[in-house]
Amino acid sequence: MNKIALVTGAAGGVGRAVAARLAAQGWQLIVTSRQAEHLTTAFGDQYLQVAADCSTVTGARQILQAAKDHQMLPTALAHCVGNIRLGAMHRMSEADFNDCLSANLISAFHTLSAFVGALRDARSPGAAVLVSSAAARIGTPNHEAVAAAKAGLEGLVRGAAASYAANAIRINAVAPGIMETPASASVIASPAAREGAARQYPLPGIGSADELAELMVWLLSDSAARVTGQVWSLDGGFSSIRPLVK
Repeated sequence: MNKIALVTGAAGGVGRAVAARLAAQGWQLIVTSRQAEHLTTAFGDQYLQVAADCSTVTGARQILQAAKDHQMLPTALAHCVGNIRLGAMHRMSEADFNDCLSANLISAFHTLSAFVGALRDARSPGAAVLVSSAAARIGTPNHEAVAAAKAGLEGLVRGAAASYAANAIRINAVAPGIMETPASASVIASPAAREGAARQYPLPGIGSADELAELMVWLLSDSAARVTGQVWSLDGGFSSIRPLVK
């Protein structure tokens, strides 16, 4: 039986890394982005490519309908859509806040809903992994918007995992610290900013998309068959321990 995975936000740094690992393990892929040209740039003519906005009900359903039209039922979902909107809340515009919620939380809700609906219709088991953030777990200055969105995502993961465990559908999340991706490029653009970001972690350094992808793909695999409703931190200890002060 073919293994079919859906990767949303596939043209981004994390999405590309996840897609590469899944493909290397023999999965057939459905990759999505809001812009078709971004998918072409990232993947050429590989995989089933669907241009749709999964932060809307219509867009999320369009993705699963395209899969159905190609006689493909994804049993794994890696939801890699998201953005970083930093700034203290008293300085953040309404548009930036709404964009942050849409990219990080609303897209997760609608995509997961469409994915679970397709699995239930087919009476199929499956697994999903979503991307949270260390900022959802510990207060970090100027992260109010993304912290609120990602904390909502973590609540979604636990609630959905409880609802669909009886259907053999597993739902988990990963919560990274800052990573070397296009989304964070502006945050660590200067050498000083990069050094400061790396130093804030008990295990110093900047994470990589490939490290996160390895964990995400494991959570989608049969090796994680007993894991659901969990949020796995990959943040160098940032959200759970204090570094030794010297």
